[in-house]
Amino acid sequence: MRSGSETSVRDVTYQLLRELGLTTIFGNLGSTEQTFLKNFPKDFRYVLAPQEASVIAIADGYAQATRRPALVNFHTTANANAKANLATARTKRRSS
Repeated sequence: MRSGSETSVRDVTYQLLRELGLTTIFGNLGSTEQTFLKNFPKDFRYVLAPQEASVIAIADGYAQATRRPALVNFHTTANANAKANLATARTKRRSS
């Protein structure tokens, strides 16, 4: 966190993610993520995937294996492949 009494939204977000146990983030880097990932906390892990659809698939597998939620960081807009994989992940969650 920042020194002094100033706390940024970024600092509060990372602290909340820690409290929720969401310190593994799955994503596909782009220019919109630069400020979020700048000075990335050492106690967090970023799992990079080559495309948005694979990000969802990897995060879904992680969530199923650990039985815990997974956090996905997308560009400003998810593409059709990512949306289809998200719908599939949701359907599989309901059936298990």
